Amino acid sequence: MEKRMLFVFNPKAGKGKIKSCLWEILSIFNAADYEVIARATQFSGDAREQAKKYAGQVDLIVCSGGDGTLDEVVSGLIEIDAQVPVGYIPAGSTNDFANSLFMPKNMVEVAHNIMLEQPYFCDVGRFNDSTFAYIAAFGIFTEVSYATDQALKNALGHMAYLLEGIKSLSDIQCYHMRVVSDELTVEDDFIYGMITNSRSVGGFKNLTGKHVDMNDGLFEVTLVVMPRNPLELNEIITSMLTATDNTNLVHTFKTRHISIDSDQEMTWTLDGEYGGTVSKVEIEVLHNALQLYLKSTRAEKKVNLLEEIQNALFPTEDD
Repeated sequence: MEKRMLFVFNPKAGKGKIKSCLWEILSIFNAADYEVIARATQFSGDAREQAKKYAGQVDLIVCSGGDGTLDEVVSGLIEIDAQVPVGYIPAGSTNDFANSLFMPKNMVEVAHNIMLEQPYFCDVGRFNDSTFAYIAAFGIFTEVSYATDQALKNALGHMAYLLEGIKSLSDIQCYHMRVVSDELTVEDDFIYGMITNSRSVGGFKNLTGKHVDMNDGLFEVTLVVMPRNPLELNEIITSMLTATDNTNLVHTFKTRHISIDSDQEMTWTLDGEYGGTVSKVEIEVLHNALQLYLKSTRAEKKVNLLEEIQNALFPTEDD
């Protein structure tokens, strides 16, 4: 019996790489007995609207583009409480979410894997009244992800974020905040913070820690205190790049729920897109809210192998 699929893709993402294999991908879907409704996004937020429009009419929604395209689809489905499986063909400049799940780089191979219809349930996040797939962040560098020109992203990949961010280092802004969770309550001046469900951020691995499970019902939290001098800044950078908890200037922990109250409004980014400017935030985990079609067993084996290697090379005190 023929099934129906919505295939929504961003034709401009990642130098328009979807164009070179679009027909091959559609053929793979058709060969698996899917009637495909194909929609190329026309504007920001279009993927969200398409997902909401067709959720009740299809058996599967496949999206292709950057992490922002996936975010739109996931947000749209959760907004209307639709239980539709999702396939994701990464085509952006960094693809943090796909890298975190060890998805193949070859888009045709990913399409084949989606047609295996192996379910993998993944946590997503609630951010006040919005939703994010893998990261909510504020502070230095975060505006870069959505403010950087698409052509520059295509040309330089995640290095574009660094090049644009460097322009703002001379005027680092901090936010006085009170952070409350079951694991930690702290009040201080912060220059950066991220609540993540990802093994990769901005193309850089391990920034969120060494032991990340994307369906454990917990998010990883990283909060960076305002450094008072260059030595403290270097201490922060070293701690984050090595994923080691050796400084009081970086707070790292896992949580299901976190409240953040700032003395002033601050701009947030959700999955690399503008997430609003607010002073109070409630973030919680929506456990296993996203059903993905991918070869999850292969991903989990890679996660376990990498963790075994990391534990052998960098043993903790508990080991």
